[in-house]
Amino acid sequence: MTSANTVAMLPTTTEGPTRDDELTLLSGLLAADELTWHRFHVQYDRLIYRCIRKVTRNFAAVVRNEDEREIYANLIVQLLSNDKRKLRSFDPERGSRLGTWLGLLATHAAYDYLRSVRREVPRVPLTEAAAACFDGASPYDQVERKERRSMIERMMGRLSAKDRQFVTLYFNRGMSPEAVATAMQISVKTVYSKKHKIQNRLETIASAQQLAA
Repeated sequence: MTSANTVAMLPTTTEGPTRDDELTLLSGLLAADELTWHRFHVQYDRLIYRCIRKVTRNFAAVVRNEDEREIYANLIVQLLSNDKRKLRSFDPERGSRLGTWLGLLATHAAYDYLRSVRREVPRVPLTEAAAACFDGASPYDQVERKERRSMIERMMGRLSAKDRQFVTLYFNRGMSPEAVATAMQISVKTVYSKKHKIQNRLETIASAQQLAA
């Protein structure tokens, strides 16, 4: 694993990183060095979000702040999945800077997300789905909400205590990946991988429940 010396070699000034700085950073990221990943977020998160918002600001009717976080999370998962295959594909010999390459990926991730939103049935947050029936709801609405709440409780019951805590912090409370990592005493990288695994797990459980219904 890359040591703290790797991070010490990275730029600390306000000037942009040199190509050698980028290669050093990339090496630390591929080695799964947590300090280097922290430096990555400090160095590039603002750029990534800026590129995402350049796309989403034209679709304010369907995109909310949490959607921008979802796009960002999807991008990080892409970089980490398949043994960091996407991250390993960056080739500085092609003349692109790491920041430019990440900005392009962020833009593509935003458009991919918007296309998926157009195909999806409107989503209901877990907290809203599990909420008590509001005053004046019809008997049909009350039964439907009760069944939905019961289904979510069964789904959550299939998760481990740690995964339920993660769902509460990340999805229900909307805490940032960094805040979740601190609260659960895990790395930010683990937050993104856990999010992906839990989403897949919940989708599998939901599909099984629908088939059994």
